[in-house]
Order: sequence, then C-alpha cells, then structure tokens
Amino acid sequence: MLRAVVFDVDFTLARPGPDLGPEGYRRLGERYGLSLDPSRYDEARRAAFATLKRHPELDHDEEIWVLFTQRIIEGMGGVGETYAAALEMEGAWSHADHFELYDDALPALAELRQHGLRIGLLSNSARDLDVFVSHHALTADAVLTSILHGKTKPHETIFRRMLELLDVAPGEAVMVGDTLEDDIEGARAVGMQALLIDREGRYPELESLAGLRALSKALGLD
Repeated sequence: MLRAVVFDVDFTLARPGPDLGPEGYRRLGERYGLSLDPSRYDEARRAAFATLKRHPELDHDEEIWVLFTQRIIEGMGGVGETYAAALEMEGAWSHADHFELYDDALPALAELRQHGLRIGLLSNSARDLDVFVSHHALTADAVLTSILHGKTKPHETIFRRMLELLDVAPGEAVMVGDTLEDDIEGARAVGMQALLIDREGRYPELESLAGLRALSKALGLD
C-alpha cells in the first residue's frame, strides 16, 4: 500500500531562476572581468556534465560542483578569475529565492495530501530545505539534503534515512525525480518504487512523465 511519495527538488519541483541561468552567468562574469557568452551556456553545461566526477564514496563534496561551475564559465568563454566566479555562482544555488516552482508542483502536492500520503523532499544539495519549503509554501513531512546526511544519492543510506523520517517501509514509498541514476536507480536499489520526470525529453527511450500533472494517475490514485 502506498503511504509516501518522495520528491527530488531541482528540475522536479523547481527550476533555477534567471540569476542561475545564461544571463545570470553573464552578469556574474562582468563582476569578475569575464566576458561570457550566454548563447554558449547550454553547450558548456552539457560538456561540464560529461566530465563531472562523483566522489568515490558518494560523499557530499561542494568542491565537485564548484569545479563543475568553473567548467561552465570557461565553456562560455571565461578566462581569468573563473574559480572565484564559480564560488559565487555555486553559493547562489543555496538561496531559495533563486528558484521558481514549476506550475504543476503545488497542485500535485495538494492532490497527494488529499489522498492522505506523506511527502518527503530529498536533494543532493547544500540548500536549507526547511527555508526552501517555507519560502515556496510547499508541503513536506520530511526533508533531507546530502550535506546534512553526508552521502549523496544514489547512496542507499540517504534513501533509507528518508524512509526512517517518513516512518514507512521501502515498498510503501515512491521516489519521483528527474535523474535516472540518482533518483530512479538509487530508489529502486533499496526497494522503493520510482517514477522518472523528464521535462526536457532527455530520456525518450524510457517510460517517464513529462511533468507532475499526470502523477496522481501514474500512482494509481484516480
């Protein structure tokens, strides 16, 4: 019996706002004497992801994301104080007001509440999710980030800790997220069900949801 739904946060419930996008990088670059081309952002981000390396023990490591951001900056044409600029940009990701909820996020959470389900938020982030929940008027019974837990998804212990916080068994919970390895495979490895959210069409070969409007139906609640 389904008792809880656990959500990833970034690109599942919320997306980065303008300050974290191409124009945000351009403005950031100006403060550090860098000339960054916003039109190169998407390509630079894809290239940075291609070289992204996890911590070997899946420990939360902010330096990994600073270097990832530095690669984006350099991919956009940055030469010079790219590390210092990356530090500032990575710090900006910790602020709730730099994110925007997707239009389907609040209605989906409200519908789950109507069915009496518990809701958890689980994120590979240094962000304070309690502040994030309050700022965006979200509903959650439990929140957990990798910086607090110490391990990042898909490490099994971060999923098991979330299940403990929600007081449910793995088979009673569904993970909803946009990342195949971190969210879907990680959850299934501990016995949870999982639903892939693919808002950008990254996984055309896989069964997924284009957003959260059909979540209730996918969970068999209708």
